[in-house]
Amino acid sequence: MKTNLLLVGKTTDKHFNAGIKDYAERITHYMPFDITVIPELKNTKAMSEDVQKEKEGELILKEIQSGDTVVLLDEHGSEMRSIEFASWLEKKQLHARRLIFVVGGPYGFSKDVYARADEKISMSKMTFSHQMIRLVFTEQVYRACTIIKGEPYHHE
Repeated sequence: MKTNLLLVGKTTDKHFNAGIKDYAERITHYMPFDITVIPELKNTKAMSEDVQKEKEGELILKEIQSGDTVVLLDEHGSEMRSIEFASWLEKKQLHARRLIFVVGGPYGFSKDVYARADEKISMSKMTFSHQMIRLVFTEQVYRACTIIKGEPYHHE
């Protein structure tokens, strides 16, 4: 199974970038893992939130293939403990050809992206910046990989 993290806009904080890169490299020791960045929209001050979501949604959907399993990182998604996420990921590895996790723009996702999604996952009841959630998520994917392999990174 190939796994892809699809992001709207590049990560601008150098510390987050370093952490994301580190975890992404670690993940590739366990499974194919890529990060795809969709460029931020230009002239967004002239656009409403809904128009921004629609335009970002069109760009997101262009990156998704028909057989992909699409999981949105969304505040309204289901929450899981790390052990539960590892179990969930392990099951996906058995059935999904390509697993796409999507972090949207600042206003969330368009109706079309929600309609295409297979699942939604929330990282927390707390709100994190879109920059920070990228680091938190890549760490959790790495943690899940180590849990699946029975390695000592995670402690109960």
